[in-house]
Amino acid sequence: MTQSVPTLRCRCGEGELVVAYTYHEPPPGEILFGVSGPYYREYRACKTCGHYFSRHTMELTDLYSGAYADATYGGPEGMRRAFDRIVALPPEKSDNTGRVARVNEFASRRFKDRVSGRTLLDVGAGLGVFPYAMRNAGWEVTALDPDPRNEDHYREVIGVKPLISDFLGPPATDIGERFDVISFNKVLEHVPDPVSMLSRATELCAPAGFIYIELPDVAASVEGKNREEFLFGHDHVFSISSTAILMERAGVLPAKVERLREPSGKFTIFAFGIPTVMRGA
Repeated sequence: MTQSVPTLRCRCGEGELVVAYTYHEPPPGEILFGVSGPYYREYRACKTCGHYFSRHTMELTDLYSGAYADATYGGPEGMRRAFDRIVALPPEKSDNTGRVARVNEFASRRFKDRVSGRTLLDVGAGLGVFPYAMRNAGWEVTALDPDPRNEDHYREVIGVKPLISDFLGPPATDIGERFDVISFNKVLEHVPDPVSMLSRATELCAPAGFIYIELPDVAASVEGKNREEFLFGHDHVFSISSTAILMERAGVLPAKVERLREPSGKFTIFAFGIPTVMRGA
């Protein structure tokens, strides 16, 4: 069926939206997976908060339970090759090196002297590059992803606990533990309602814990509409303001929200947040 209309549940209103970009054919580098119907999509930009919302009428199948990995990596063997290639990157060319450093630095201040026994849930773990690095940094890591083929990859290659689940689906409600850190690395932009997903994380965050998110940045528009930040599959592209709105709507206090240009060239917003109410205790 056609997509749900992306939302931030913000106060800006539909009247503030203008059409920013239209696409009548896939831009260079776009991979179509689980999609049928005539190709047309657009981004509408909010004149108030600067957020970009995707609109399209193409039919989607089960996007992130197999088709994505097949189209992007060529299946499990291709995933392993991509994983090996990325973890072998030198620090100056690795987006993940900066990510790990940011999370460890924030954790060192948040948890002070508690070095051992720190737990992390990485939601939408994909290839598992970040969980692998955090495990090597001494964390107890759980990698969550809906693709069942990742289970052996996480357990045998990465050496972390796999959790094959839809984060908002019934299995995730039975996780049964809470985590010092919950991370969403380039995940929330892929769902129509990122507020619900981020809000769910507040239920699983341990006392004194925090949430780390990375999002595509609308600042990429300076290089035009064919940037990877605007490729199909991104229901949302964020501004600094709309990132703060997302967090506020989800019950997360922004502790730090910044933008950067990563070694890969990606325009990225990263944020640390503290749940305003510790739920699920």
